Amino acid sequence: MEEKLRISAARRATLLIFLVCGIGLSCWAPMVPFAKIKLGLNDADLGVVLLALGAGAILTMPLTGLLINKYGSRTVAIVSALVIASLLPLLLLASSPYQLAAALFVFGAGIGSIDVSMNAQAVVVQERHGSHIMSSFHGMFSLGGLIGSIGLGFLIKAGLSPTYAAVAISALLVFITVTQSRYLLPHSEEAKMDGTSFVLPKGPVILLGIMCFILFLAEGSLLDWSAVFLQFSRGFDPSFSGLGYAAFSVAMAIMRLTGDGIIHRLGPAKVVFYGTMLAGAGFLVAVMIPSAIAALVGFVMVGLGAANVVPIFFTAAGRIPNIPPSIALSAVTILGYSGQLAGPAVIGVLAEITSLSWALGLVGLLLFFVAFGYKHRD
Repeated sequence: MEEKLRISAARRATLLIFLVCGIGLSCWAPMVPFAKIKLGLNDADLGVVLLALGAGAILTMPLTGLLINKYGSRTVAIVSALVIASLLPLLLLASSPYQLAAALFVFGAGIGSIDVSMNAQAVVVQERHGSHIMSSFHGMFSLGGLIGSIGLGFLIKAGLSPTYAAVAISALLVFITVTQSRYLLPHSEEAKMDGTSFVLPKGPVILLGIMCFILFLAEGSLLDWSAVFLQFSRGFDPSFSGLGYAAFSVAMAIMRLTGDGIIHRLGPAKVVFYGTMLAGAGFLVAVMIPSAIAALVGFVMVGLGAANVVPIFFTAAGRIPNIPPSIALSAVTILGYSGQLAGPAVIGVLAEITSLSWALGLVGLLLFFVAFGYKHRD
């Protein structure tokens, strides 16, 4: 009974760490327009600055495995969560594009590190629990996306300045992290990971990596550009411009919390095909119909369709014949997160050349490629 209670507490603590990551990351979405206006950035300049977040994440992820090997996922997750919390207010205090880029780089490093470490902790908790509970962790991350993006907006609407609202969210993240840290499973219960092996990806690994790149590009584009799109293209009040990412996040949370049953009933191939078709159509609905409601409906469609695709890709990567799962998963993850690295800048440049609507619409078309690419990958 004591062991059962300990694992139950570890599961709750891990769920809350996923929540912290979701809140911290999604708070940036409604903050983007404030930073854009404060620093006088056009879409192309903003896109280049936003590269820093993805760069920090993707450069940190390969190193995180080594840190987990040495210190354990609990320690790395706690430190990463505190870094994210401390950086949130600094994102709005930056007085130049260079300061914002530096803050975003460290913030992204925290996001990349916590992403790897909380999933490593979740794997151990799932093993000790004895049943598949991974979807609930990722559902909690998406729930955090809802709380962060809409919660910051409500604090601003209630009268707090954007900076003080960010400080309030930061304090909440610190409180959750500190109170739950002792319940996470210690390093002694984790198997050593191979953090030194690296091979160049090839064949089916590259195809899965490219498709993951597009999925992460789609998610990242909503994180970085949905608030800008709603405010400047659909006339949303700045304090509610985070509703787009919130709508996307709640739809994704619902689908992830029910994803295991859906995949079991339909099979992974159908979930990927119909999911990416729905997500691609969501982008087109959002940008082609000049309506605020249509934009929100489109973002919901993206969340519903994309929610369970990346977990299926990771599972497929782990089952590629003649390639060790750790190597395939590492390569696919890095290629996938490259979409979050390059995406903001690419969309910013395209938006400056054409329009933000055209740039987001292109992401929708790329999702159609994923639908047919996965179906015919063999």
